[in-house]
Amino acid sequence: MKVYPNAKLNIGLNIVERRPDGYHNIETVFYPIQLHDTIEMDITDKPSPDCTLTIDGNAIEGSIEDNLVVKAYRLLAADFKLPNVSIRLDKQVPTGAGLGGGSADAAYTLNMLNSYCNLGLSVDQLEAYAVRLGADCPFFIRNTPVFATGIGNVFTPVDLSLKGNYLVLIKPDVFVSTRDAYAGVTPKHPATPLPQIINQPLEKWRDRLFNDFEESVFPKFPAIQTIKESLYNSGAVYASMSGSGSSVFGIFDKKPTINNDNFKGYFIHTEQFQ
Repeated sequence: MKVYPNAKLNIGLNIVERRPDGYHNIETVFYPIQLHDTIEMDITDKPSPDCTLTIDGNAIEGSIEDNLVVKAYRLLAADFKLPNVSIRLDKQVPTGAGLGGGSADAAYTLNMLNSYCNLGLSVDQLEAYAVRLGADCPFFIRNTPVFATGIGNVFTPVDLSLKGNYLVLIKPDVFVSTRDAYAGVTPKHPATPLPQIINQPLEKWRDRLFNDFEESVFPKFPAIQTIKESLYNSGAVYASMSGSGSSVFGIFDKKPTINNDNFKGYFIHTEQFQ
């Protein structure tokens, strides 16, 4: 069985308050894009281990045992009798990019096992398992645009379509610590609610829709700010960092022409929104 876990963008990101548990409440819109990994699963007759994972494509830091694909399998295996499986992950979504690639892999693994093993879990039940793996993992169960609040785990559907526009996504060879990014931000409630802004025409987003992480990340990593400026100079109607970075995306209302020499050595992805 083969599935294709896709990435997501954060469109706007407000850090509204620090919680007593040390986490932060946020407001953002999660929007799925076509950039994806590939996960292929086969039943194996080997008695152990229960789940073996092979990773191709981009390297992933950490041990195999800590990979969210393995954790997703073992989360379900604690409640259901699952067959021993061999899983191959072809990693194409950049890591440390604010694109939710690992969360998508986990959610798609849950969906894949539910379908393949006939577990009969509902969407709500799958989301309940997914949140135990990460705050934004449940988003990828339904995989439709949502307004996310709480720590990024409370979802409200939004009527947002970027169909017909073009996306340019650029990931520099820079690692941004999410913890450090949060440490440099002063939480505050936005003057205008984010859902109200995204209902306005795309050309009005530039001066009204912000990612609060940019104020702490850009001074430390000016190359990320330069990418955003270059996207605007290339004709983007809206550009922003996604999540805590380090990827930056630009939305264009016509097919963009990007000078790759300006982003030599960086990961570049383009698509037309469907």
